[in-house]
Amino acid sequence: MALILIADDSDAVRLVLRDILEIGKHTVTDDAVDGADAVEKYPQLKPDLMLLDLAMPKKDGLTVIHEIMEMDPKAKIILITAAGDMKIIDKCLADGAKSYIAKPFNFEQVLKVIDKILKE
Repeated sequence: MALILIADDSDAVRLVLRDILEIGKHTVTDDAVDGADAVEKYPQLKPDLMLLDLAMPKKDGLTVIHEIMEMDPKAKIILITAAGDMKIIDKCLADGAKSYIAKPFNFEQVLKVIDKILKE
């Protein structure tokens, strides 16, 4: 069981992820509705892992990754993206994200990726 922060600007996506995580016996510490909110909440909550949308208002996923990694170089961030642009995904992975999950979500795949990253 892990404490997880969900950062996504879509209410529907946050609800789906929350349901998946609860079924997987994880605890959602809080939701962040945009990139600035995610950066503000991360140090307060100290989650075991963050699920981070790539495309968000105020600060995009890449900016959030940079700021979180400065605060906590051991942060475990999994990128959430509907984008098929592997160039930006690869940049996020090179800059600190541990993995990525593509939308639409596959329930089992989400939990498999999370469990793998938590064990690292």
